[in-house]
Amino acid sequence: MQSPLINELIEAFKLLPTIGPKSAQRMAYYLLQNNPNGGKRLAEAIVEAIDKVGHCDQCRNFSETDVCRICASPARKRDQLCIVETPTDVVAIEQSGIYQGLYFVLMGHLSPIDGVGPEDLGLPLLEERLKDGEVSELILATNPTVEGEATAHYIHQMATSMQVPVTRLAQGIPLGGELEYIDSGTLSQAFAGRKAV
Repeated sequence: MQSPLINELIEAFKLLPTIGPKSAQRMAYYLLQNNPNGGKRLAEAIVEAIDKVGHCDQCRNFSETDVCRICASPARKRDQLCIVETPTDVVAIEQSGIYQGLYFVLMGHLSPIDGVGPEDLGLPLLEERLKDGEVSELILATNPTVEGEATAHYIHQMATSMQVPVTRLAQGIPLGGELEYIDSGTLSQAFAGRKAV
């Protein structure tokens, strides 16, 4: 019979994606037996990140400041705006080095079944951003899933109603794939081959 504290630690690890009961148990026992200092460091890093990381006021990406380093950079192309679903999509695109514009992070996709609507994705903020006339190309980089395509369609309609040109990432991204798992060469090809929607 395990102690309540060990059970609580195992349950906490099970909160992570793809971590089942056995993996959670292995991680808990590893930290307790082999790396208690690493466990303390992990706990402190989690608490500090949760307390100090918020969202950028402009792009909604994770940031420790009101405006993230990408939005604040004068080197970025301010007339290009790439729409992505998650912060990990930003990381994948940035690692490719192909894109030098700005981002708007939806933090998900439209999903009426799950109660996720336009307001939950910050689309009113995106609409205001498009109205200011600075964006000359809106790049849709949502995942090629049913929900991602529905979200892209909704944003496409919003942008075209304001006469903002819209492109969509093209070849190289497999149907049902997610940007964070795509290699930089494939992602570069998809950016280079984007087309008007």
